[in-house]
This record gives sequence, C-alpha cells and structure tokens, in this order.
Amino acid sequence: MEFWEKIKKDLRTGFQSGMAVIREGAVAAREKAEELTEEGKRQYKLFELKTKVQKEITELGGKVYGLICAEQDPVADKRVKASVSKIKKLENQLAKLEIKPQAKPDVTTKARRKAGAEAKSAAQPKVKSVQAAAKKTAGKKQPAAKRKPAGKTKR
Repeated sequence: MEFWEKIKKDLRTGFQSGMAVIREGAVAAREKAEELTEEGKRQYKLFELKTKVQKEITELGGKVYGLICAEQDPVADKRVKASVSKIKKLENQLAKLEIKPQAKPDVTTKARRKAGAEAKSAAQPKVKSVQAAAKKTAGKKQPAAKRKPAGKTKR
C-alpha cells in the first residue's frame, strides 16, 4: 500500500504544479493581450492624426494657391493662419503619441501570486515558468548551418 500512496501523492503534486504553470501562463497571455490592445489603440490614433494633418496640409495648399492666383499675400490671410495653427496643434498631439510609453513595472497580480504559491508548495522540483522558458528560447542563436550568409540573396 505504501507504493500506491506514493504514486497518488506524486500524481497529485505533479498535477498541482502543472496547473500552477498553466495559470501563470494564462495570466501572462492575458497581460500581453492587454498590452497589445493598448498599443493597437495608440497606433490607430497616430494614423488618424496623420490623416488629419494630411487633409489640413492639402487644404492649406489649396488656400495658398488660390491667394497667389488672386495676387494676394498668403502669409497675411486669416484662413491660412488658422490652417497653420491647426496643423501645429496636430503636430504636437502626434509628437506626444509617438513617444513610446515606458514599460510599466511588473505588478504581481492576485492570480500570479496564487499560482506561484501553489507551485512552491508542490513537492516536485522547481518548474520553469512559461515566460522564463520563452526568454531562454528567444535568446538562443540559430546554428550556423541554418543562418543565411550576410549580403547574399537568392536569384
């Protein structure tokens, strides 16, 4: 009976540590999805502002052309000054958005703490986290045989 109890205990601890790793991976995936969503929103705002700038510059060009054809001074025109003002405002908004937001410090969430506590309580040896394994894999270089030589292309 002692052997059976040991097997049950090992299975239970293995299952618990596996579930902890799965929970940690799910939390990491959710956080990454949130980050990517925010970045997508930022990119869309940048696109929208650039489109507005393009439209304003086009309108400004039309106004200046019309004034030059009428032999008037475009620099003194109120409509031209208003267009230039709008473009400057849009440029400032673009400059603020183009600065990438700094990475937020890693905040330990409740689910991550719980998953970590379960993994530590398991009698099994320490299990690598999904993030640590991904970092380790990403850091490896390709073997020389698989790398393409620099400067050479297929024709």
